[in-house]
Amino acid sequence: MSESKKGLIARIKAAGWGAAALLFIAGVVAWGGFNTALEATNRMEFCISCHEMRDNVYKEYQASVHYANRTGVRATCPDCHVPREWTPKILRKIQASNEVLHHLLGSIDTPEKFNAKRVELAKHEWDRMKKNDSQECRNCHNYDYMDYTEQSRRASSRHPEAFAAGKTCIDCHKGIAHQLPPVEQWIGAEKLEEKAVIAPSGESTLEAAKATESAQ
Repeated sequence: MSESKKGLIARIKAAGWGAAALLFIAGVVAWGGFNTALEATNRMEFCISCHEMRDNVYKEYQASVHYANRTGVRATCPDCHVPREWTPKILRKIQASNEVLHHLLGSIDTPEKFNAKRVELAKHEWDRMKKNDSQECRNCHNYDYMDYTEQSRRASSRHPEAFAAGKTCIDCHKGIAHQLPPVEQWIGAEKLEEKAVIAPSGESTLEAAKATESAQ
């Protein structure tokens, strides 16, 4: 083989390795940029940058045990609403593009519009959590690590019953961080003919339902 051909092959190989190195570096930079942007949208500050969230559900969240408690452990918006696992997280982010669209359309840009949609919005999130077995809740509240002796009498009796019945956290713990819309929620007991309804004020017809049962 002539010296010129050998030189050409050497240059091609060198160019190939150089291109491969550049592609590798470009991939690392692109991945780093994507992941940085992804994590930036996974912060509470980003979540409440829209007034729909800041002026409505964020205020409710500030009055909840997930915001301030005796241990100083805070669960923020993404802790409850964004899966930690990679594939579910990406799917959730894709779904959130619909929320961006409705922000631009002004679908819930006033308290009146938001409250009119509150039940629908809440049910969408409850359904999502029901389907993934309340995964975001269980990232912190693991059934296997619960010490029932440290729980209240009611909780220590209801939790094993719920787990045995195949229930998940969101079945009983709706409204734990946000104002509960006026929907039926009967926690830890069989439903009576007079069903309990939780009003936006947080008041319940539970006692009325029990009184009705006793009368029967």
